[in-house]
Amino acid sequence: MKTKKIINYIVQWLDDYLAESKLTGFTIGVSGGIDSAVTSTLCAKTGKPVLAINMPIFQAENQVSLSVAHIEWLKKNFDAVTGIDMALSPVFDQIKKSFPHEIQDGLTMANTRARLRMLTLYAFASSHKMLVAGTGNKVEDFGVGFYTKYGDGGVDLSPIADLMKSE
Repeated sequence: MKTKKIINYIVQWLDDYLAESKLTGFTIGVSGGIDSAVTSTLCAKTGKPVLAINMPIFQAENQVSLSVAHIEWLKKNFDAVTGIDMALSPVFDQIKKSFPHEIQDGLTMANTRARLRMLTLYAFASSHKMLVAGTGNKVEDFGVGFYTKYGDGGVDLSPIADLMKSE
């Protein structure tokens, strides 16, 4: 029963936040992980338009297939969900070619991936007059601070910010 109350509370909060913003819906990146699956489902439960975007950048095939499967599930179960597949590997390759080799360390390029995804989400959100919903949970993003500034941390709202991954 507690879980249902939490779900209803978040869905109502999302609906109220969206109404206050005077925008049309939510844009969210779907990675194939639990946080994006939960957040995208909560957004879809509002009944408002949702753009669920798969944005692989040299992802493992099992991650991509989980993302695609979840987006298909969302579309099947919620009429207002649109799935979009944005293969960002070629764009990322072009960025790598443009950057000097000495700044292409692992952390820099990992953060660049997150920022490319944020740029993509906001391009769609802006075009469709939508909010970008973040997928950060209480521990990873809002406890430890495990996110990329102006990347996956660059969102309009964070529906599961007060939830532990286990919740």
